[in-house]
Order: sequence, then structure tokens, then C-alpha cells
Amino acid sequence: MNDMTRDAQPVITTQRLSLRPLQTSDLGLINLHSGDARVAKMTTDIPHPLPPGATEALLKRAADPMRSEDFWAMDASVHGGSELMGLISLTRLDSAQSEIGYWVAPAFWNAGTASDAVAALIDANPLANKTIFAAVFQNNPASAKVLTNAGFDYIGDAETYSVARAANVPTWTYLRKLG
Repeated sequence: MNDMTRDAQPVITTQRLSLRPLQTSDLGLINLHSGDARVAKMTTDIPHPLPPGATEALLKRAADPMRSEDFWAMDASVHGGSELMGLISLTRLDSAQSEIGYWVAPAFWNAGTASDAVAALIDANPLANKTIFAAVFQNNPASAKVLTNAGFDYIGDAETYSVARAANVPTWTYLRKLG
């Protein structure tokens, strides 16, 4: 890999799902799920209502060889489940640190989907990170539990802007040291 382009993303499999790079055929399900206010309001960067072209822009960013963020679809179709239950991503902060982010469609909440995806991505460590950070809104304790169950340590409170809420929202910040 040269300094300007990124290697292809691996497919990461668990007993319940696969994390795979996004594909054009994901457009409709990403639109459907990320357009849900319950999803958008638990993220920093998904607007609600979802404007035309937002998902196309996401797919273009995900395919860019000079991307700073890798996205994976949470796909259980090989096990008879849904082709897209949510997205998970790693945003590069520097050569050895990333920030993990994820959302799961409401139909798959409380089913271990996020826990499986986060654990699989941490175990695979596709970017060879030494440290992975995460932040969750303080009114989303289920997401905080996903992180602590995956070995993340709470490191403090902060706040960040949520596009869907059009406001700064209190967050809990987490850190996971690897290798």
C-alpha cells in the first residue's frame, strides 16, 4: 500500500454475521435504516430527515481509495438473516489509532448484533491499530454496554454535535488498547 491509497477491506466473519465492505446494492437498505429517526438521533453525522443523495455520497466515500474511514455492512444473509442490519466503521486518527462507530437498525436491537460486530472488528484489527477510541451519547447506555463488554475502558465525559438533533449532546468516551 502506498501513502495515498488504502488496501482492500477484508471480510470478517463470526458465527452469526459477516462484516463486509459496502456495495452498491446496499443503497436501499442503508437509506431505509439510516433514514429512521431512532438511528439518526444516536449518531453524530446522519441527518434526519435523510436528504436525497446522502447514501450515494456515503457509498462513494466508502469506495474512495484515499478514504480515511472504512465501512462494513453487518450482513447475516449467509446465515438466513438480513443482508444489512447496520454499519460499523473505523476512522483513522493516525497510523496506529482509529475511532470505531456503528449503528444497528431498530429491528435488530437487543439481539447482540452490535456486540458481535464490535468484537469481530476488534479481534480482526484490520488497520493494525494499537488504540481504538469510541464515544456514545449518554442517553444510549446499551451502546456503552457493547463497548465495555468488548473490553473498552471509560475515559471521560465530553460532548459532540449531532446533526439529527441539531444540538451538542453529552457523550461518554472509551478507549481500547490492542496488542
